[in-house]
Amino acid sequence: MKNNQHLPHEHPKVQKKTGILIINLGTPEKTDFWSVRKYLKEFLSDKRVIEVPFLVWQIILNLFILTFRPSKTAEIYKKVWYKKTNESPLRYYTRQQAKKLSKIWEKNKNNVVIDWAMRYGSPSIKNKMQELTSQGCQNIIILPLYPQYAASTTATVRDEVYRVLLKMRWQPNVRFVDPYHDHPLYIQALSDSVESHLKKQSWKTEKLIASFHGIPKAYFDKGDPYQCFCQKTGRLLKESLKMSDDNFLVTFQSRFGPKEWLQPYTDITIENLAHQGIKNLAVITPGFSSDCIETLEEIGIEAKKTFLDHGGKNFTLIPCLNDEDSHIQLMKNILESTAIDWLE
Repeated sequence: MKNNQHLPHEHPKVQKKTGILIINLGTPEKTDFWSVRKYLKEFLSDKRVIEVPFLVWQIILNLFILTFRPSKTAEIYKKVWYKKTNESPLRYYTRQQAKKLSKIWEKNKNNVVIDWAMRYGSPSIKNKMQELTSQGCQNIIILPLYPQYAASTTATVRDEVYRVLLKMRWQPNVRFVDPYHDHPLYIQALSDSVESHLKKQSWKTEKLIASFHGIPKAYFDKGDPYQCFCQKTGRLLKESLKMSDDNFLVTFQSRFGPKEWLQPYTDITIENLAHQGIKNLAVITPGFSSDCIETLEEIGIEAKKTFLDHGGKNFTLIPCLNDEDSHIQLMKNILESTAIDWLE
């Protein structure tokens, strides 16, 4: 006690807590032009996301993309924005996931602190790591909410965590949760969500598409394993559902720019299936841990419209795992597998 009395007033609390920080991609704080522009600028300035020579890309980004794209993207966000809580679905579900995880360690709340952050936008990784350390967290577990590893998602979270650590005088111990593309609980949760959702439909699904976010093919050619992990998730889900290649497809969505991305493309596949006479189609998006504009708008609105406009009859989007109990239990399991010694 005598030594503590001589500590500076601003001295960090000397405790040995463990912090859990779950991290998702990010979202604008509002749907106006400038809020969306701010978010897009941070996101599209990441060299992991856009692998184009810096000066060339800065000209394209600032003169063209950030001039015209924010308005269009803002309109997309408005279609799926949660007006009751005034936030995007991604932000809502990430916060809910952290809240439900907190209940699991509620009895141990003096030693375990759960929080959430966004890679781009607010709340930032930097601010949340500073908050956790100020609360006495000498150990921090980082859970990037990307089941399939990609340099433009998982790796950029790690990059940012390392950048934060570089500027910290008193660094906490940090462990990263590994990607979980083939984790049995993840596959089972996906499988259960498909079966539960399709049972509610009054029609029988002819085809099930597992649509993953795409990356430029050049990234894969350089050694990014993302496509392999997506294909493995798809194969394991197909086997769990006891489906075959005849009624189960893996596709890739959200391509941007003129260069080739991973194929087959989701939008073209859906249009072709309608032309081939498929009437009843279901889509699941296993690479997204929470519903967002890529699932709710790109698939739930635009892809559905494409299918119906070209001759399809019934279309359903299977929700992401979001804050379902099976998803929370999966997170608990992989967190404990990563650092059970910190969480006991």
